[in-house]
Amino acid sequence: MRGAERVCVIGAGLSGLAAAHALAVRGIDFVCLERAPEVGGIWRGPAAGERGPGYRSLHLNTAKELTGYADFPMPDAYPTYPRHDEMAAYLRAFAEWAGLSPRIEFGTEVLSVRPDFDGSWLVGSRDAHGVTTTRRFARVVVASGANAEPLLPDPVPEGSESFTGRMLHAVDYQEGREFRGQRVVVVGLGASAVDVASDLSRHAARTVLSVRRGLHVVPKQLYGISCDVIAELPWFTSMSLAERREYIEQALLVARGRLADYGLPEPDHPIFSSAVTISDEILSRIRHGAVTPKPEIESFRGDLVRFTDGSAVEADAVVWCTGYRMSYPYLPADCPVGPSGRVELYRRIVVPERPGLYFVGLIRPVGAITRALEAQADWVARLVGGEEGLPAEDVMRKEIDDYLAGVAARYGQGLGPSIQIDVAPYVRDLRTS
Repeated sequence: MRGAERVCVIGAGLSGLAAAHALAVRGIDFVCLERAPEVGGIWRGPAAGERGPGYRSLHLNTAKELTGYADFPMPDAYPTYPRHDEMAAYLRAFAEWAGLSPRIEFGTEVLSVRPDFDGSWLVGSRDAHGVTTTRRFARVVVASGANAEPLLPDPVPEGSESFTGRMLHAVDYQEGREFRGQRVVVVGLGASAVDVASDLSRHAARTVLSVRRGLHVVPKQLYGISCDVIAELPWFTSMSLAERREYIEQALLVARGRLADYGLPEPDHPIFSSAVTISDEILSRIRHGAVTPKPEIESFRGDLVRFTDGSAVEADAVVWCTGYRMSYPYLPADCPVGPSGRVELYRRIVVPERPGLYFVGLIRPVGAITRALEAQADWVARLVGGEEGLPAEDVMRKEIDDYLAGVAARYGQGLGPSIQIDVAPYVRDLRTS
């Protein structure tokens, strides 16, 4: 085992590069471990043809002005919502510009992260040649993302084992051309579901979108302004939550009408009390008859897919766009999900009982994520550099309890709500601490 190094950053995607840059700016020694052969996270996967949550039609849902790093804006030639390969190229360029690439160990998988008796961390990893190493670090920054294990409905609808077509999760979906001429059912109404259904509808013989619960479907722009830009404008953030809800819901009625008019279920909750689905395409594809909405799947029989309204369709494939299970197999069992089954992090970053372990990017923002990542990374760098200190454990626990109570009142209980943030006030609080 080599001598202790200062900081280990796990992951070289959008979050990991933000953390690495913040440390580098302060001259803090670090090494970044990245399982893939280059930077980019989910954005590099589609072009590489690798299994992952990215697919070839993937674009940004947030504007380039807020998604790019503050110190390194995206090129003027980029469209407002860049494609996955443009985003991957941008992240490579950022890593080179910031001088991060020489400090990233590519092809290195983290196997374990364990606290040692002296407060340091033992990080086990396996490099591209299969060589395993254990190193000691003073601090560890987890920035590898949470979308690790594909999640299927529990239980899967009756008769699924009898289905004669192909079943796959969105993690294995690449592009619609693979399904040319086929009859496909897409399950879900989240970001992946509407992207996959829209993409498929240009190639498949028939595309059906099966939706269990209504979600707010929001276009990328309202009144000609990107919605993530609106979310951070002072006149909008100064409104009360009720006023913001009324403003957006009225704008949505003007922009797209009622979702029931498209055959989709109306949401059973007000906006900003659950994740929204951002899409410029899906409602248009439904209007043009290219995508047919259906309710929840009730059962399968052979090639027949039956829905809860009694209708049925023949299908050659089913794509489950039903999300992912949060998983950090290399971490201690109680990190970051606590006994309550929710993420329990002080300021959405620190495990109170393990003050040398930090999370960057384990948040679900209302708005673009990058400014929040940069604020998190900067705060972590200030902690590591000694410019900031952590309060007592009981103080951190109270902050977590107060935060979780607030999000539960707005979003409900559960793992997903426990990582929700409003970008503007969250960034302000981290910057002014």
